Formats: sequence, structure tokens, C-alpha cells
Amino acid sequence: MNEKKAWYINGYLGIVLLIILTLVGGGLIVLGVFQQIVFSIIIGILLLVVALFFFSALTIIAPNEAQALTFFGRYIGSINESGLFITVPLTNKQPISLRVRNFNSDILKVNDEQGNPVEIAAVIVFRVVDTAKALFNVDHYEEFVQIQSEAAVRHVASQYAYDTFADVDAITLRGNTTEVSQKLTTELEERLQVAGVEIIETRLTHLAYATEIASAMLQRQQAAAILAARKIIVEGAVSMTEDALSQLEANDQLQLDDERKMRIVNNLLVSIITDRGTQPVINTGETD
Repeated sequence: MNEKKAWYINGYLGIVLLIILTLVGGGLIVLGVFQQIVFSIIIGILLLVVALFFFSALTIIAPNEAQALTFFGRYIGSINESGLFITVPLTNKQPISLRVRNFNSDILKVNDEQGNPVEIAAVIVFRVVDTAKALFNVDHYEEFVQIQSEAAVRHVASQYAYDTFADVDAITLRGNTTEVSQKLTTELEERLQVAGVEIIETRLTHLAYATEIASAMLQRQQAAAILAARKIIVEGAVSMTEDALSQLEANDQLQLDDERKMRIVNNLLVSIITDRGTQPVINTGETD
């Protein structure tokens, strides 16, 4: 089932033609009655019946709206333009909106790639682009969009981890919302193609760990952040210590043995890495 264009003409032009046809038919009937011409009366009646049928086919279509026409149960086409038209008589006209609409999914509890329960929700912006598919391929396309959207959100959420603490290049739900939204859009387009619906945009509106593991995962995130910060501090401390020793050894008047080097390295690393203020100890020399 694919959309096709129905036959129709401009309504204002059609009304003028139908008025002329009505006048001609009425004139033939009057002429036939006065001159007793049966053929003229029959033609006049036929013209009036045709005019009446086409008057019943007048239809008004609002902007961003379409009408699908069925003739005795058979789909014969759709009218996607707005205005006043005359189309095929004796047709059933089913209106359908072409406006852009959005659907906000409920907050769903899903297990991510690592098996952690997360809460996720998304907003889906869509519109109908094929009236025949939307009306005749699925039953209640709006409900179909809602159910398929929630199914797609669940499927996409299960393909990625909420967050990763090892591989920084991995795509995650929290760190790569744009990529996840694009994946969701692609999957929805495949699912909703049968309903003649175009997906314009999808965005995650809610993303969080489930209540039962939220506190534990927060502690894990804090621990990972502390470890990452400590790693940077240690790397910087080692670099600063190496620079300090290089500058001291460059001084020809200053002779450092291995014991003094180890002491300097120990003091510098402790003073740089510690998260508390250090207090210097002045060595005044050895006493007898």
C-alpha cells in the first residue's frame, strides 16, 4: 500500500462548471416539458443528477492536512493540498494530519549493556509522509508510533553502557547522547517505515541509574574521579622531581650521592602528592 494522487479539480472552478451544468439541465427539462420532447427531459435529468453527485464531492482541506479517498472500499488516492476541491463522487474521505508532532515516552527501566538497571526516556518528533500507509497498513498509527518508540528506546539502551570507567573511547549513554540519539533515529525510521511516518528528531530527556543502585554507582564514579586525579598528580610530581634533579645535577659545585638523591626524591614526591599542607623541616647539621 503506497500513497498515490487522487483525481480532483479546483473547487471554485468546479462550482462554476456545476452551476452552468445545472442551468443547462434545468433549461433542457423546461424545454422538453413545453415542447413535449422526452429526450430533452431525460438529458436534463441526467445533467442534474451528475451535477448533484459532483456537488456532494465538494471537499475542504485545511493546511497541513490530507484526505485519503476510498471508493466502495477501494483506495483510489489522496489529496495533500489545502483548499476547496471537487473530487470523485461517492467516495469516503478520511482526514489525516500532516503536522509535525512529538511523543514523549514514559520513563522506562532498562538494563544497559553491563546489566545495570537505568531509567531512560526520550522525545520523538515525527510526521506522516505517506497517508495510505498510515491509514491502511497499521491500526491506529499514533498508538503504533508510541509502542514502537518505547521498544526502540529499550533496545538502544541495552546496546550501550550507562558509563565506562576503563575504555574512554567507548560509546556510552551518558557521554555520547548525540550518537545514541542518532542510533535511536535510525532504528525508529526502520520500524516506522511501514506506517508511513518520518522521524524528524529524537532526544533523550531522562537518563539516570535506577534508584536501587544509584548511591553505589555514585560512589563508584567518585572513586574513579579520585583515582584519575591522583594519576595526573603522580605523573606531574614525577616530572617535576626529574626536572629538579636534572637542574641540581647540572650544578658542578653541588655533588649529590645516591642517598641524598633518594632523600630529595622522597621529600619532593611527598610534598607534591599529599593533599594536606606540608611543613618544612630545617636541618641545622649534626651535633656531637
